[in-house]
Amino acid sequence: MQEFELEGRDYIELNNLLKVVGLVSSGGLAKTLIADGLVIVDGEVELRKRCKIRDGQVVEFQNEAIRVIA
Repeated sequence: MQEFELEGRDYIELNNLLKVVGLVSSGGLAKTLIADGLVIVDGEVELRKRCKIRDGQVVEFQNEAIRVIA
């Protein structure tokens, strides 16, 4: 599991997180994959593209997990 540090922010939008950590090549692709139900947040499918991911949450996509930390 990799970690992503918020670096002074309260949250990061889900589509941006996938792009920033390198799991997708573009924000548009991230939005499509989220809408298709392929991204899991805290154990549940998340369909909101701009869902606010905060400290302690875990995002899963294609057998990769990212823990967000403050």
